[in-house]
Amino acid sequence: MAFPKNIMEIHEIVNMTIGGRRVGMPYCTLCGSAQAYLTDEVSQEVDISDADTYELRTSGLLSRSNKVMYEFHTRSVFDTFTGEAVSGPLREAGVKLEQVTVQTSTWREWKAAYPSTQIVAEDGGIGRTYSEDPLQGRDDNGPIFPIGDVDPRLGVQQSVIGVVLDDGTPVAFVAADARAALDAGNDVAFGDVRIVSDGDGFTAEMLDGDPIAAHQAFWFAWSQFHPDTLLWPAS
Repeated sequence: MAFPKNIMEIHEIVNMTIGGRRVGMPYCTLCGSAQAYLTDEVSQEVDISDADTYELRTSGLLSRSNKVMYEFHTRSVFDTFTGEAVSGPLREAGVKLEQVTVQTSTWREWKAAYPSTQIVAEDGGIGRTYSEDPLQGRDDNGPIFPIGDVDPRLGVQQSVIGVVLDDGTPVAFVAADARAALDAGNDVAFGDVRIVSDGDGFTAEMLDGDPIAAHQAFWFAWSQFHPDTLLWPAS
C-alpha cells in the first residue's frame, strides 16, 4: 500500500486495514517521519465504546517539533515516536502500540518493486484537489519550531533509518550513507541488525533474517526521543 507524500502532508494521519490488520499511520512533516502502528490489539482493561480497534487522530499539538497524536475513543495521548500512551485510560492500562515498518520511496521504484501495489486515489477518494507541494519549501532552512538540545553527531535534518532492538537498544543508520553502501554492493549492519534496500527505501532485519520495524526520520527527532542511540556509521 502506498500513500502519496503530498496527501499525507495535508491529513498527517491515516487509519485503515492493510493485509488484514488495522493500522494507524501518523506522518509528522516537521520531523520527516512516518510511522505505522497496529491498532487492532485492544486492551481489555479499557472501554472503547464497543469499537474493536483504536483510532488514531492528530491533536494539532507538538512535542519537540513532533506531532502529538491521540486515540479517539479514550482521548488518550500517545508519544508518536514510541507508540506509548502518555495520558488517559490507555496510559493507566500501560498500552504501547506495536510498530511496523514504513518505507520512504519514490513512486517509480516502489511500483517497480511491487507492481500490484495499491495507492490512495489522486483526489484522496473524497474529490479533493491536492497541491503537488503543499509545504512549498517550508522547512528548507531548518526546523521552524523549537526542537530542544540536539545530539551533535549529525545535522539536525539529516535523514536516518531508525530501529529499536528487542532489548530496547535504539540504532540509527545514516540514510545517505546506507544508500551509497548498498548501491556499491556492501552490507549495512550494526550488531545484530542490518539494513536492506527495498524499492527506493529501506527495511531492517536481524542477521537471521527476521524482520524488525524501522522508519526514516530527521536526526533531531529520532535522537531526542531515543537519546542513547547507537549510530552507523560511527562518528
